[in-house]
Amino acid sequence: MKNIIYILSFLGSLSFVHAQESVLISKEEVLKKVRENNNTIKISQQNVLAAKGDYNQSNVVILPNISVSHTAIATTNPLMAFGSKLNQEILTQADFNPLLLNNPSQIQDYATRIVVQQPLVNLDGIYQRKAAKAKLNAIGLKADRTNDYIDLEVEKTYMQLQLAYKSVTVLEQAKKAANENRRLAENSFKQGYLQKSDVLAVEVRLTEIENQLQYAQSNVHNVSNKLSVLMNDDNYGLLRPSDSLTLMVSDIFTERLPENRKDVQAMALSTEAYQQMHRADKMSFLPSLNAFGTYELHDDEIFQGNANGYLIGAELKWNIFEGSKRFGKTQKSKAEYEKSKLELHQYKAESQVELNRAMRLLQDAKNNLELTSLAMQQSEESLRIRTNRFEQGLEKTSDLLNAETQFSQKKLEYYTTIYNYNYALAYVKYLTKE
Repeated sequence: MKNIIYILSFLGSLSFVHAQESVLISKEEVLKKVRENNNTIKISQQNVLAAKGDYNQSNVVILPNISVSHTAIATTNPLMAFGSKLNQEILTQADFNPLLLNNPSQIQDYATRIVVQQPLVNLDGIYQRKAAKAKLNAIGLKADRTNDYIDLEVEKTYMQLQLAYKSVTVLEQAKKAANENRRLAENSFKQGYLQKSDVLAVEVRLTEIENQLQYAQSNVHNVSNKLSVLMNDDNYGLLRPSDSLTLMVSDIFTERLPENRKDVQAMALSTEAYQQMHRADKMSFLPSLNAFGTYELHDDEIFQGNANGYLIGAELKWNIFEGSKRFGKTQKSKAEYEKSKLELHQYKAESQVELNRAMRLLQDAKNNLELTSLAMQQSEESLRIRTNRFEQGLEKTSDLLNAETQFSQKKLEYYTTIYNYNYALAYVKYLTKE
């Protein structure tokens, strides 16, 4: 049994030495690294850029479409040959000879063409542009809300790391007390005041603490790795918080869901985007007006262009009937718009319920904090009394061990309650942040 205890103590010392090599880091440093390197934040930023790309594509509704081309042909086709000469402005009286018209010689034509298309009135495109703008704003707000959520995750994980180190400290103190109890028990056994079974019970308790301490130290590594993932740090070094777990001061929070909370605003903008798409589908039944222009350069030599001409005009186009395609599309967009309104209402209701639940959890944690603090104080005093009586040979070993076990449990419960209260407070702040 002693050999086992010595081995466990040696392993515990190795863990302690390894902890000494940990990297000290503050919550501010963690937040800074997370905001710079976190993959979830980067993904949300790329979503914003993608939505911005969609919105920029809608510029086609107001900006012209300009294209430039250079075409080279060689032909003996009567119509093409005559037209090419006409475009090159080299047509002569002799070219009207029927024999030449019907059987022309090969002719080359090099044409540079500049085409401009300018939308004038496209009501469906205008509403599609408005929908893209609403979508861009919605995704931007979602990205901001993602940043808030990651901040909450950092707060939570950092406090978990603080709690993990607190648990290690409590168990190390319990181990120290158990070693002292073993020393007292061995002395009392040598003097004939205790039986061998009492000494073994003390050693069993020491072994239990050693085992709990190993788990607590492993948990430190687990939480530290989780924090590294948030910071996108693949070194997975052992981190140690620069400050200890302490009770956070709370403010008075509203119990009503903020209407301008970013995720709620994002849902409202998504609904607006569906509304604009529905309007765009209805506007597709109206005609569109577009201007166009072409400027051409022709020559029988490449990149010369001695002959030129232009064409400008406007087109009023009205697709009267396309089967039932537009009717079905309009029906679908209306259904999606109505669905988005219902989803917004449902989201607000669920968010209010979640806020109510979080407020109750915060109050429960506050009440539990007072109870666990009192229980820890009482168990500490009970342990002090029983330890003194045990040193005088007036207390049973089992009672002392029970008191020591209870005190350790109450300390762990107290620090866990502090964590629960702090996280409940941080969660309420997150739910009420505008």
